[in-house]
Amino acid sequence: MKFSTKAIHVGNEPNLKDGGSGDVVIPIHLSTTFARKNVYQPTAGYEYSRSGNPTRYALEKNLAALENGKFAYAYSSGLAAITNVLLLLKKGDHVISIDDVYGGTRRLFRQVFEQFGVEFSFIDFVKGEELKDQVKENTKLIWIESPTNPLLKIVDISSVTDFAKKINLLTVVDNTFASPYFQKPLDLGADIVVHSMTKYIGGHSDVVAGCVVVTDQKLAERLKFLQNAVGAILSPFDSFQILKGIKTLSLRMLQHEKNALQVVEFLKNNPKVKKIYYPGFGGMLSFELHGDLNTAIKFLESLKIISVAESLGVVESLIEHPASMTHASIPKEDREKIGLTDTLIRLSVGIEDVEDLIEDLNQALNMI
Repeated sequence: MKFSTKAIHVGNEPNLKDGGSGDVVIPIHLSTTFARKNVYQPTAGYEYSRSGNPTRYALEKNLAALENGKFAYAYSSGLAAITNVLLLLKKGDHVISIDDVYGGTRRLFRQVFEQFGVEFSFIDFVKGEELKDQVKENTKLIWIESPTNPLLKIVDISSVTDFAKKINLLTVVDNTFASPYFQKPLDLGADIVVHSMTKYIGGHSDVVAGCVVVTDQKLAERLKFLQNAVGAILSPFDSFQILKGIKTLSLRMLQHEKNALQVVEFLKNNPKVKKIYYPGFGGMLSFELHGDLNTAIKFLESLKIISVAESLGVVESLIEHPASMTHASIPKEDREKIGLTDTLIRLSVGIEDVEDLIEDLNQALNMI
């Protein structure tokens, strides 16, 4: 089954058995608890909605299919999903993370899990061999974003996973920026894939959600236990909303990319743009302006169609200033060390008519 067909049908299969209603869209199962025919066996495997819910299960089945995984778990946010992955670790464990990582992820690493004795190193790596000198006796996990947020670095995932498997390290890939349409890290050897489904997978700025996808059954069993034990599960209504968004994922990703390529071409020819970061695919790009912090702020506040807002990967074009918004929790010296300057702008190109987006960018650039 091809990607678009999976996106539309997996998890939404009509129930045509005796007593089934034949719904072509999975219903929203709002019940918090499920009655049993006998004491020892839950009906259809469901007993309490934190532990399992038919609507959430339909979404999880769909997500596993999209990432070519076997098991998926949906959470109340991307950071809730990341937290559940980190709970696989214990006090004294060490994590190697790509340095250009989402500010909220770094905050979670540094300001939460370090308090519980987990150690983190932030390294500028692209290939597996670059990690050789960073591994310690207590290293357990390698954390990848690719493309990274906000500098759009591309990691050679296969190279890193090959390296990690030789020394029994888990590899996690945050696949939010690429989406499963453009990249499937499990096929490249990753052990765990995470998403903020608030972004491309949901795609409509109306649901906060996250997920984890794996292929290994033992790993899946532990994650399922943690999902239930910690309780940061996705609600039935939000699961329904994400499933609805997924149906148009492939169409949206094509338009995001088509628009982004044209925006990049426009920016390349503008003398007020100093540098562009774009991996060659997808709808995310960043660029630096000539000038200073005030230049960047004036540009952003001059836009009329493109909204200055956090988040990304949605039908509306969103633009933000990482140094004062998504990555403001990172100390200035750490931001500058990885190349995150005060004039860096991150743009999530939406699916509007691209001529209108370019006109808006042009008039704002003319204001600085």
